[in-house]
Amino acid sequence: MGKFGVKERNIEGQMVVDFAKRMDMAVVNTYFQKREEHRVTYKSGGRRTQVDYILCRRGNLKEISDCKVVVGESVARQHRMVVCRMTLMVCKKKRSKIEKKTKWWKLKKEECCKEFRQKLRQALGGQVVLPDDWESTAEVIRETGRKVLGVSSGRRKEDKETW
Repeated sequence: MGKFGVKERNIEGQMVVDFAKRMDMAVVNTYFQKREEHRVTYKSGGRRTQVDYILCRRGNLKEISDCKVVVGESVARQHRMVVCRMTLMVCKKKRSKIEKKTKWWKLKKEECCKEFRQKLRQALGGQVVLPDDWESTAEVIRETGRKVLGVSSGRRKEDKETW
């Protein structure tokens, strides 16, 4: 809650402040010094109160340059519209590194399957029983698969339809 809010606060106003505090948010209306006329959002009879608020994350408060009540415009008879001027920074997403994948589907072809088995046996040193160290064995299998079966370019096909 900024220091430029309407001074009187009822139970509902305190609930808004408690919610903003709990969610690490700021009540934007109260951060800018304005005449009372540009702070009051509800006017009826002799009563003037601030009942409409704009909340934002505290980390984004620096992006907001102004917040006020538009005096000439009225949404309803007693209510006034609250407007906020902000500058949104649009950051480009970093492209994720393209991951090349082994073409394991080629093992369905008999000649590729035979070649893969032969190269794998050579890589494992002609052993019939696999070594106990699974990590090194798995890496040998992956490396042999990359050499024999090939890897994808990592790019998606442009002509592929999306549903």
